Formats: sequence, structure tokens, C-alpha cells
Amino acid sequence: MKNRTYNVIDLFCGCGGLSLGFEQAGYNVLLGIDIWKDALETFRHNHKNGATLCADLSKITGEDVDREINFQKVDVIIGGPPCQGFSVAGKRIIDDERNSLYKSFVRMVEYFKPKAFVLENVPNILSIGGGTVRETIICDFQRLGYNVVTQVLTASDYGVPQNRRRAIFVGLKEFSFDFDIPKVVHKVTTAEALSDLPEGSQSYKSDYICDSQSDYQTFMRQNSKGVMNHEVTMHNAQTTEIIAMVPDGGNYKDLPLYLQNTRKVHIAWTRLNSQKPSITIDTGHRHHFHYKWNRVPTVRESARIQSFPDDFEFLCSRTSQYKQVGNAVPPLMAKAIAEQLKKNLLCQKKQ
Repeated sequence: MKNRTYNVIDLFCGCGGLSLGFEQAGYNVLLGIDIWKDALETFRHNHKNGATLCADLSKITGEDVDREINFQKVDVIIGGPPCQGFSVAGKRIIDDERNSLYKSFVRMVEYFKPKAFVLENVPNILSIGGGTVRETIICDFQRLGYNVVTQVLTASDYGVPQNRRRAIFVGLKEFSFDFDIPKVVHKVTTAEALSDLPEGSQSYKSDYICDSQSDYQTFMRQNSKGVMNHEVTMHNAQTTEIIAMVPDGGNYKDLPLYLQNTRKVHIAWTRLNSQKPSITIDTGHRHHFHYKWNRVPTVRESARIQSFPDDFEFLCSRTSQYKQVGNAVPPLMAKAIAEQLKKNLLCQKKQ
């Protein structure tokens, strides 16, 4: 029973960070669905055993999805639906047309009746509307026969060199359960994640310039045939000079007063801290800089911070690659979720 493989479909899959974590935990990802073609191209390239479907989930049915997977049994549904309408408090959230994508997640769970589901989103989804949104989501799935738990997870607790926080809703059908994921003893620092990658660009699948400098780097290099997606951004001279004034782990407050307002966001001119997990990376807005080099992290460095292994290649334009990485669920956090879920599924089977 311990070797049981569970079939998964990933809704709003992006490039596949959530799917990758579930695959690493031994699940079989049948299908990834998204409306963004670039992300699906990367998903398809890296998830060799899973199909992809480019579609607006609010406009397709469970039957449509079932045909795509040849009517195979679906054990788990995962995904992170956009929930823009959830900023509206009270009962109006139920009818807000902006929540059609969330409702499509519910419809797919209702159609496939999986053993479990995992829905991830931003942390404040649990508190907005005085908790009304959280309770509405839980009630939607309870009506379908699921017991639901919610948690806010911090990625660095699960081996990811980044303090990204995400909320998860985990549901099991007709089964009460706890969801206490074991945390790592050692949190991976930004330097432990990136110190083996050079200041300049590397050509496609070129050799590493040095041996691994940490256990994390050794882990990231497994199955890799060379460095990919490590093309640096060339900043203008003024930008480079300003970055150089900011120390390791510093930000705009370390600049002379006349330069502190050159960018009108509070995260401006932030250097990653080499001795701590990274702050949450963005989708390429160029406000966060390497702890040592006077530039933004490359796509590969951003992928390392997200815990994508080096053999996971990002496709399409570099701008698109940054967005794909930044929008993803960190695979190692997804793996931790998947492993804990499997323990609960096995307990469910025993009862």
C-alpha cells in the first residue's frame, strides 16, 4: 500500500511547480490545465508523462477534462485558482462573476469526486471579509462531502530557500484528519542556494564553473546535464552604481537620501541576504538584487530560490520565464504537502 500511486490533475497549473512536487512525492500527474500557452509549453517540456490542456476553466466541463485523460480515475485535484472577487466581503462573494475560476475548481471536484483536493492561494484569503471567504470555501466543499483543514505555510520550513507564504485548503472525502507537515531542521540560505552560479551568463547546458558548495546545490544538480536559463540582465551604469551601494541584505534605506526615492515602492533596491532564506521573489519587476552581484537574479537563480531543480528548463521569452518562475508554487513545499497528504490517504484506506 505504501507504493500506491495516486492520479492527479492540476488546475491553473502554470509551469508546474505544484505538479512537480506531487511527482517528486510519487504521484502520477495526468494533466495540467491553464490558459497561458507559455506556461503550458514549459509544463509539457518538463512533465513528460502528463498531458496539457490550454483552456479557460470557467468555460469547460468535467466531461471535457475527462475526455482529455481518457476517463482515467482521478484521485487528487490540485491547483491555485485566481480569486480576485474574494476581496468583496459578505455573501456577495458567492455571486461575484470574478470568482468563476474558483467555482470551476469546485465544479471539477464535484464532477470527479476525488479522494482529496489541495487548493492553494495567498495567505490573506483566510482573513479577508472577517473570515467569510474562508468559511464560504470550506462550506462549498463540505456540501460535496469533504472535511477541510486550512493552514498558512512558509516555504523555508520545507527546504525552500525562500520565505514565501501560501495558504492551503486540504480536503479529504468523508474523513476527519490532521495536517501537520514536518518542518526541516536547517533552513537553506540564499548563498547555499546560489553561490555556485557565476556573475556572468552561461551558455546553454554549459558545465558548472565549480563543485557544489552546499548540500542544497548538490540536490539541485541531480539529473542536470548542464546549466540552463542563466542569462544575466545588463543594467545601465546608473542602476549598477546604485545597486553597488546597497550591502548584502540591505535595501533603499542604505542609500544616500537623494537616491532613496528613485523607485516608489517599499521593496526597492533590496539585496537578498546571503545568510538567510530569500524574501519572496517577484515575477521579474527588477526590485530584488543578488546578494553579491550588482544585478537581478537570473531565471536559473530565481528557479533555485523557488526550489526548481536544474534539469527543469523554462521556455519562451526571458520575460515570460521570470513570470513563470515567480508565479509558481515552490516544488519542495508542494512535495511536503503531497507527502503529508499521502499519509492521510493511507490512513483513510485503513478505516
